[in-house]
Amino acid sequence: MRLSGRLIKGTMVLGEAEVENTESGITYTERLERSLIELCKKLDIPVPIWLEKNTREFVMFRRTFFFDGQFTEKVAFDMFEIKELK
Repeated sequence: MRLSGRLIKGTMVLGEAEVENTESGITYTERLERSLIELCKKLDIPVPIWLEKNTREFVMFRRTFFFDGQFTEKVAFDMFEIKELK
């Protein structure tokens, strides 16, 4: 699984990163979770709270957005987008 992430404030992209997880023997959900955590470490941001809306968006579009209310700490961006890459 390849996952990219972008930190967005207004119309500006503040940061981007990409991770790849090729672990075998784990479920797709576990691979997604580990990739998200690794992506957050690379971007030096806290891991967001995953909501039901994120599941729906990710299933339908292979991308989802996290907003400042989904972080337990104050963040300096408006939106965090993750997208699965083929």
